[in-house]
Amino acid sequence: MTIEREASRTQRSAPPTHGPADAAQHSAADRPRRRYAKRLPPEQRRAQLLDAAFTVLGRAELHELSMEAVAQEACVGKPVLYTVFSTRAELVAALLERERERGLEQVADTLPADLLGADPVTAASATVGAFVDVALANPTRWRLILATPASAPDEYRAALRSSRADIIEQAEALVRIGTTLDPRWAAMDSGLLARSLLTVAEMLGRLAVGDPDEYPRARLEDFVRSVVQLLAGTPPDR
Repeated sequence: MTIEREASRTQRSAPPTHGPADAAQHSAADRPRRRYAKRLPPEQRRAQLLDAAFTVLGRAELHELSMEAVAQEACVGKPVLYTVFSTRAELVAALLERERERGLEQVADTLPADLLGADPVTAASATVGAFVDVALANPTRWRLILATPASAPDEYRAALRSSRADIIEQAEALVRIGTTLDPRWAAMDSGLLARSLLTVAEMLGRLAVGDPDEYPRARLEDFVRSVVQLLAGTPPDR
């Protein structure tokens, strides 16, 4: 009886043994779980990934944008990203085109629809000021547009040039209306004036998004008003 009790006690206290199946189960449990993305319609997934890439560019330059960073920002696995954008170049091209189109919409909103009854100096100053506001509200987008990265595709640069030409055409039409309404502008070359105002606006936008502390909105607004008053032959504000 004593021998049987000792054997039983030894059997109970012995450490459990694990076979190959047990080892495989523990290995699978310790392995990090694969990230599964919630299923989304294709267009919604595309928008989500572009939004993620845009967010990454808020803290990085275009040449630093990686597929890994975008997938992580979107909380999806890289295979999900590659099902929508097969290459990094495809992702970058889609993002730049989207932001260019959104930028065009914003610029269109800053252009006055009607100059009848408006003071041209005030209208021109307000238009440039509104553009600076747009740039300050969307610094990532306007860095891509106003300070085109060296790594941007040639197609994107060509699209920007085309967009700029369209904006100049609209601005010139407005300037021509302004010159007929105010004798101070009668002798002004409307085409050169439109290009000059756009160049000033672009320069101020670059300063605004590049160094907002050094070039706050109020400083830029004062400069714009002074320039337009000089062009119109109006005494500067005191």
